[in-house]
Amino acid sequence: MSVNLKMRILAVAAVIVLAGASLYGSTLELKGAEGEIEADSWFGHKDTLYCWYSDEALTDYINGAAVAFGEREDVRVIPVLTSEGEYLEAINRASLEENQMPDVYLVSNDSLEKAYLAGLAGEVEDGGEICDEEHFPKAALSAVTYRGKIVAYPLCYETSALVYNESYLEQWARQQAEREQAEADSEGLGIAGPQNEDGTLDEAAAGFDEEALAVRTQEYLAQALPGTVDDILQFAYTFDVPEGVEGVMSWDISDIFYNYWIVGGYMSVGGEAGDDPGAVRIESQEAVRCLEVYQALNEFFSISSDTVSYESTLQDFMDGKTVFTIATTDAVRRLEQAKADGSFAYEYGFATMPDVSADYKSRSLSVTGAVAVNGYTRHRELANRFAAFLTVEYADTLYERSGKVPSCLSAHTGAGPLDVYGLEYADSVSLPKMMETGNYWMQLEILFSKVWNGADVTELVGELAARIDAQVNGQAQ
Repeated sequence: MSVNLKMRILAVAAVIVLAGASLYGSTLELKGAEGEIEADSWFGHKDTLYCWYSDEALTDYINGAAVAFGEREDVRVIPVLTSEGEYLEAINRASLEENQMPDVYLVSNDSLEKAYLAGLAGEVEDGGEICDEEHFPKAALSAVTYRGKIVAYPLCYETSALVYNESYLEQWARQQAEREQAEADSEGLGIAGPQNEDGTLDEAAAGFDEEALAVRTQEYLAQALPGTVDDILQFAYTFDVPEGVEGVMSWDISDIFYNYWIVGGYMSVGGEAGDDPGAVRIESQEAVRCLEVYQALNEFFSISSDTVSYESTLQDFMDGKTVFTIATTDAVRRLEQAKADGSFAYEYGFATMPDVSADYKSRSLSVTGAVAVNGYTRHRELANRFAAFLTVEYADTLYERSGKVPSCLSAHTGAGPLDVYGLEYADSVSLPKMMETGNYWMQLEILFSKVWNGADVTELVGELAARIDAQVNGQAQ
């Protein structure tokens, strides 16, 4: 292609893009070497930052941040949406070729070891001193820490929490209060208490004190949220489920993200930061005991790991077929919308995950989306300022623009239920960064499936521990 023809094509492309996008914040889509647009030539000699990301849901947020930061700093910020496939490899190639080289990029915390060792991330230059527990929970800081250094800025997170049907909890509380008053009445009368033809208590004949009943119902309701797995089972034993309810609890037992809370307090791969090969703890009596509790749940909640999915369990909950489920943060908006359009006819709420038992604590899994500064950038100070801007100053708009929940403690989401997820995240276990344990989650999912279906827990845990130990220490498999 001649130089003149190339320049004419680029000029036409520049006119098209500038006509449909903001001067500071247009998003480019990376399409390969021949389709790449050399945006520097559009804007003269202002400093230009490229911000790469792979999640299209973040487009509106990053565009807005690019405009706001660009106007404030008098620079150009060019967002580049690229494919998730071989994401870090693409960043590395672009960095070496200096063609749309990302100065900052968004990345999952479990990829930070790979990024750091490749020179694509280094210790952040926290000039604004924001990477501390005043701005982020400890879990977020651990997620972006590698070998004692903070190597990225925490942006958003995902974790799971308990979702409950409050209308059903109120029915359960009323049932317990009625039973209590009927028992008291029957003790006085020497009879079992009057019943209707369908077997329910005849409140009028029993002489229920409605005022006392209402007070007692509220007292039971205050105790209805389960603090342990045993509390869920006790609820199941004592709840006369209304028509249409198919089970007390259902969740996606096929996905480790919704199961990990069972062993999260007693299995550790890499320690709190997920980067220490000497801190691998899988085989413990506590982990075995927790998995035995999990296995016993199959007797009460007949869920098939072959057919269940996150979508099916959340839909069953929204259809009123279950009382409890385990869901990620997307459930907040989905339930709000269903409540607004009338497709969900119940009251509902969110709670932190119950403990496994009075003796064994639960701890959920989390993943943190981070903003890393490319180790090869020519604009290191400016890139650090933009990363800090994305994760703190502009974070108030993150949830509204993307549906992603900000890691920043001061960010306002406007959604009260997300406070529950924030509490769960603060005590969560982050995805580990060690490349040697990249298949740990797949192996753990297999273990949970076998445990659910009755396999020997102690044997399975021992096998997994030996396998991961061999991987971490470079032994032959």
